[in-house]
Amino acid sequence: MIGILIYPDFQILDAAGPISVFEIAARLSGAAPAIKVFSAIPGVVLSSSGTEMLARKFASPGAITTLIIAGGDGVEAAARNERTIRFVRAVAKRGVRVASVCSGTFILAEAGLLNGKRATTHWQRTRQFLATYPDVKLEPDRIYVRDGNIWSSAGITAGIDLALAMVAEDYGDQIVQKTARQLVLYNRRSGGQSQFSSLLELKAPSGRFGALLTWAREHLDAKLTVEDLAERAGMSARHFTRAFIAETGATPSKAIERLRIEVARARVQSSSEAIERVAQATGFRDPERMRRAFIRAFGQPPQSLRRAARAG
Repeated sequence: MIGILIYPDFQILDAAGPISVFEIAARLSGAAPAIKVFSAIPGVVLSSSGTEMLARKFASPGAITTLIIAGGDGVEAAARNERTIRFVRAVAKRGVRVASVCSGTFILAEAGLLNGKRATTHWQRTRQFLATYPDVKLEPDRIYVRDGNIWSSAGITAGIDLALAMVAEDYGDQIVQKTARQLVLYNRRSGGQSQFSSLLELKAPSGRFGALLTWAREHLDAKLTVEDLAERAGMSARHFTRAFIAETGATPSKAIERLRIEVARARVQSSSEAIERVAQATGFRDPERMRRAFIRAFGQPPQSLRRAARAG
């Protein structure tokens, strides 16, 4: 049975997205969907949108094979609810999959399930999460992360990506591909969540590292290692990395790659400059390295973006 954990002021899509994925996958496989929604206080649970979902009282942990925890505005109150934390711990103790969507990661962390483990959460929650749970190995640019039986996903719709990955594990490639087609979705989304996050604002950076990022944008042909950036910021590499993630929601290397991608894309789309020259000037050096970065970020190589720009 798939269990969905909600609470007052949960984000409706955090729950509804995975529910739809598992429902469709089960039907495509010829099975009846086995999905139930739970809450510490059973009955009608109001989401942050004002819509309602009916939840059952917590079931026996032994009946649940996968537990997915929704995120939302009410997550901090839910993380302080002892019944909720005990339930999550009891399910996890059985060794089954336990997952969070978006800020639901806070409940996993509060239950102690992420200590020393890799995880992700919504990019807007990165700074708060790092300050509250320093023992978690946060990977802020991932759509979802799996560390053993503990899974976590980034903001809201990333819960659908996480659920599709679970369907692939449970039912195989054929069913997950059919499920994705039924939902009119990509089976595997290209890129990390930095393509949707505050990293998009690095063209005109502000905040603690604004001057540093402006300088980096003007020197993209240099190596720009973490050590180089930390030295320029007057910090140790370790402290710099942690502070940078808290400020921007991404690692320094991801931020530099994003700057390179944005500058390279502008040059590719607005000129006939050789791809090799663009790669060299923006610090990718190797055209193949730039091509892989473009595919991660945009789902297509530089040449395709150039053709589309010319066609438009």
